[in-house]
Amino acid sequence: MTEGDNSKHVVPIIDMQEFDQEYVDHYRKLREAAEEWGCFRVVNHNIPVGLMTQMKKVVSELFDLSTETKRHNIDLITGSGYLAPNVANPNYESLGLHDLGSPQDLGAFFSQLDASPHQREILETYAKAIHELALDLGKKLAKCMGLVADLFKDWPCQLRMNKYHFTPETVGSSGVLVHSDCGFLTIVQDDENVGGLEAMDNFGEFVPIRPWPGTFLVNLGDVAKLWSNGRFRNVKHRVECKESSIRFSIASSILGPNEGEMEAPPELVDTEHPRLYAPIAYEDYRKLRQTKRMATGEALELLRTHS
Repeated sequence: MTEGDNSKHVVPIIDMQEFDQEYVDHYRKLREAAEEWGCFRVVNHNIPVGLMTQMKKVVSELFDLSTETKRHNIDLITGSGYLAPNVANPNYESLGLHDLGSPQDLGAFFSQLDASPHQREILETYAKAIHELALDLGKKLAKCMGLVADLFKDWPCQLRMNKYHFTPETVGSSGVLVHSDCGFLTIVQDDENVGGLEAMDNFGEFVPIRPWPGTFLVNLGDVAKLWSNGRFRNVKHRVECKESSIRFSIASSILGPNEGEMEAPPELVDTEHPRLYAPIAYEDYRKLRQTKRMATGEALELLRTHS
């Protein structure tokens, strides 16, 4: 099953229900998607469409708050709180919390924005469902590489709620500049009506990611490339303004371990596949990307030990 007609412009589709049958082919498909694209569309993920719809409504309500109130959504780490439109991304703003798997972080977010009981209920239910999906994907990505591991156990999962203010004057401009994600993977609930998300394929061309209601897009980031010893792609992507409209997306990102250094597991290192990257703590890598202003994965090259 594919998205679209032209195979060059198709994002792989991963059907989560197929894994219940434990066929090797399903894990092969997942590995191919991770290695060849670094992104894939997830269907039959068991998160109710109704919950996804309610979550988008809550996100819209939160963005309708005053700028003063939204600024109460402060950073826990740099970039984890409210981001107002700026010179680099003038049509974009974002709300966020550092770890949707943490009751403390959720509680702080609710207090910062004075969320209603209904909004809290929807956010808590959505956060639990997305976190479970992320953990499941971690196990499956490990298994497709021949490993048995709770890959994301105790890793923070950052939630970002994004709003794009596209007007007739901004059509053809950028909503978010080209970048790769810093963490391991991001689960994106993209806007079901308004497109604009584009991913770079193996040919270096940007491919439009068409809206598909009821599904999630998964992007792999720099940590995935480091962990897989260079096998997984850290997909470069961007958001372009294609039409005059408001566009929302909800991104849940597994970052990296809170403690210890990130490195490829021993099973993925051998004489034919020597270790490509020096071990590094996630927070040190995040700061390296930030201080060097390397938004598309170039910072990994600073850690390279083998060509």
